[in-house]
Amino acid sequence: MTKQRVLFLCNANSARSLMGEALLRHLAGDRFEAYSAGSEPDEPAAMTLAALKKQGISTEGLASKSLDDFAGEHFNAVIVLCDKAQQACRDWPGGSDEHLYWDIRDPRLIGRTDAYEQALNEIRHRLSLWLQIKARDDIQL
Repeated sequence: MTKQRVLFLCNANSARSLMGEALLRHLAGDRFEAYSAGSEPDEPAAMTLAALKKQGISTEGLASKSLDDFAGEHFNAVIVLCDKAQQACRDWPGGSDEHLYWDIRDPRLIGRTDAYEQALNEIRHRLSLWLQIKARDDIQL
């Protein structure tokens, strides 16, 4: 069975999209290849890595990448996690079978120490629901 390719996008690729990438690998790495990128990439936020580690999610290999690194590549799903990235990549140039928009607040702008864990939990919740739908769709095929 070929793994489906999923790309998570946000502005800086320092928090939310990295969380999505790491979570998908953790929850369903046997079925999906997870990637992330940003429209204006920055370094991974230390608080992002700490929140992932605290929940037992591997941060190995996580690095901020630019949208340009994936230009022209096709993904089964592109999941956009912020307004700015949504505007920058309304139509993913490589094409995707599914384009989702989950507006997750930027934990860097909230100013509370638990903001990263809250963002991670929100992404986990949405991703878990999406994975349930995917599993149901696979059974019906």
